[in-house]
Amino acid sequence: MTTSAPTSHHKIPFLDRDHSILAFNLRVLDWARRSEIPLLERLRYLCIVSSNLDEFFEVRAAPHLSAYQINEQRGPATASTYLAITERVKQLVAEQYAIYNNEVLPLLEKRGIKLVSYSERNPRQRRWVRDLFVREVQPLLVPVGLDPSHPFPQVANKSLNFIVRLSGRDAFGRENEIAIVKVPRVLARFFRMPSVKGSKQSHFVSISSVVRAHLSDLFPGRQVTEFAQFRVTRHSDLAVDEEEVKNLRTALRKGLQQRHYGQALRLEVSAGCSEFLSDFLLQQFELPPQALYRVHGPINLVRMTQLIDLVDAPALRFERYNPGWPVQLVPGQSFFDRLQQGDVLIHQPFESFDAVLAMLREAVHDPDVLAIKQTIYRTGSNSELMELLREAVRRGKEVTAVVELKARFDEEANINYAERLESVGAQVVYGVVGLKTHAKMMLITRREAGGLKRYAHLSTGNYNPGTARLYTDLSYLTADEALTHDLDQVFLHLASQNRLPKLNKVLIAPFHLHKAMIDAIESAAQQAAKGVPARIIVKMNALTDEPLARALAHASQQGVEIDLIVRGACILPAQLPGVSDRVRVRSVIGRFLEHSRVFYFRVGDHEALWLSSADWMNRNMLRRVELAWPVSDPTLRQRIMDECLSAYLHDTRDAWLLQPDGQYVRAQAGTTAKGRAAAHHSAQVSLMQRYGSKG
Repeated sequence: MTTSAPTSHHKIPFLDRDHSILAFNLRVLDWARRSEIPLLERLRYLCIVSSNLDEFFEVRAAPHLSAYQINEQRGPATASTYLAITERVKQLVAEQYAIYNNEVLPLLEKRGIKLVSYSERNPRQRRWVRDLFVREVQPLLVPVGLDPSHPFPQVANKSLNFIVRLSGRDAFGRENEIAIVKVPRVLARFFRMPSVKGSKQSHFVSISSVVRAHLSDLFPGRQVTEFAQFRVTRHSDLAVDEEEVKNLRTALRKGLQQRHYGQALRLEVSAGCSEFLSDFLLQQFELPPQALYRVHGPINLVRMTQLIDLVDAPALRFERYNPGWPVQLVPGQSFFDRLQQGDVLIHQPFESFDAVLAMLREAVHDPDVLAIKQTIYRTGSNSELMELLREAVRRGKEVTAVVELKARFDEEANINYAERLESVGAQVVYGVVGLKTHAKMMLITRREAGGLKRYAHLSTGNYNPGTARLYTDLSYLTADEALTHDLDQVFLHLASQNRLPKLNKVLIAPFHLHKAMIDAIESAAQQAAKGVPARIIVKMNALTDEPLARALAHASQQGVEIDLIVRGACILPAQLPGVSDRVRVRSVIGRFLEHSRVFYFRVGDHEALWLSSADWMNRNMLRRVELAWPVSDPTLRQRIMDECLSAYLHDTRDAWLLQPDGQYVRAQAGTTAKGRAAAHHSAQVSLMQRYGSKG
């Protein structure tokens, strides 16, 4: 779907960003469909799609719903954009639950793994469920009967709830027929039932099924005439006016408490919910009928990940992958000694992120290290990295942490980390007012014979050991004096807010990066127009910045050959005649989430390759502190081109090709010289085979 009318020379029919995000989720959903994928992993991909849709509503849907409610007809969000998005999401959800009910659940049952519903339980299982309910569940449930003094309760974002309709009268003789039962988040979502001796079957029961079976116990003397599960998704992007607040941390803490109760955007109910109950809920949440989603199955598939974790069936999961130690490093060798010899590249998760932690660990314990500076965006819970920084302070080192408090959905963890670092005496700063600090960098200053020497780690990813096993990213270790000097200037800028001096190598958003990328594209276009061969290959998560997309389209028209490897949303239509003939766009969806950003330009004999923390999105370029750094070592540059660009351009197993109309089709393997179907190639599988630990 496009947002603009057909093209003129200047007008490009950009693809709609929200529809592009939903198309990405269709490609993820395809992994749940693939019969060669282990069964529990197929279920996990269904959960991932649900999690992605939750975030889509929490972050992207509010302007469209608000436009629909006031019948807005102009602008990027209108009544019709709301209806179009709703229709697309409902198609996606219908496909998702069809795969769940018709493929995944029956296949799990064949393997002896079963979610036992209320009607399927035998007397022994019913007794067990009753005992569980009385012992662990009922004490935490507080049913609320609605009347003038008991208004509709606050229902938290994405929480599990029941609406119940009752006959008869309450203890005071009143006919208040509606009650709400909230299921607390502290309760596990799935329980393993005792198995019959000698049986290999694994039976489970969901918390919703446990509550459902005993709803009547919560209303003694009344009869439950109908009920339904429901779940509401709310707007969750924290809005804080940083110019107005005196203490960002305090303001965010307050905002976090309110996030769970933002504007309601979507209402999910079980498929059997009556119109009476669904209409009542829509009215309470001030939602139109289009916001209602009737689902044939659990209303929160995201929580099925808990079931996956409970199942003991290694054969139904991906074979465990053990990343190898980075090929450029020798275990036990000092990082400082190694970096004197040249830069080091780590390709995660194929090579182990543990090396990054090992470098920090060495710095913390080295008495010659005087200072450590680091940006913190996402680090995960129970972070060893945070403990190492605290230990560095205790050992007398100067520690500066630039903590991004506004990392979406990680705000609370980062506030807690900031406070823990401050409590031991670390210098904690929160970056620049109005900008998120998204750059990933660590700078270590060490006293050596010739004076002070700096060592750095730069990355396309986060300092999170969990996602480092699941996301493809590039870590770059260097002692390059020009590069480390630049990073020191960036840290000084973030702490002092002083004007950035001219940098040697690094490009920084929001100051230089956007313009530098547009200039590089336009320079290639000018040379191509003169007949000089020009090529651009860019790998990133999203392309939604219109000036960059426009520059690429123009360069294509001038003769530049352009390959874009864009995992998620892409607004530039590929190979649209007269607009983007030479632009090819592919999305690779694999076992690991593609996350590395690589920008490659070749004009004639001149090559430039950049690694970056930034996607080509307006917010990354103009509303965040991001960095890009050049890779000048020819060996490392060739390795990045081979592993991150060429391998992905030849992927025929996990790649999808964007069409001029915004649709994606699978990449084809082609045929051999003898006319036979060629073998499929997967970039990720090849890299796993190349770097996986044999131990």
